[in-house]
Amino acid sequence: VQLQASGGGLVQPGGSLRLSCAASGFTLDYYGIGWFRQAPGKEREGVSCISSSDGSTYYADSVKGRFTISINHAENTVYLQMDSLKPEDTAVYYCAAEIGGFASGPMKRTWYDYWGQGTQVTVSS
Repeated sequence: VQLQASGGGLVQPGGSLRLSCAASGFTLDYYGIGWFRQAPGKEREGVSCISSSDGSTYYADSVKGRFTISINHAENTVYLQMDSLKPEDTAVYYCAAEIGGFASGPMKRTWYDYWGQGTQVTVSS
């Protein structure tokens, strides 16, 4: 069971990035997938999650209207499209999988059973 997060990088304020979370060793069906982020000196916070069973989604207030989470079952991958990025979005982003999870929040780290490695997102001019 493995989750591989990718797509981070350096982008200017107002720019966009798309993060990917590819699952291997298991199918994302019947899982909830979440994205968390952790900035230096801060606690890890839930950003967005999606239920693979019904497609329902949740967004933290800080990203609502700017980020979009989606799932591609054929690719066994979850995407996080991040638009209108702000410097305060700078963090290491992690994806995680919750068995039988539904999209709800505020998200809690303890809900999630599997974690991927992080991908760095830096928003700076």
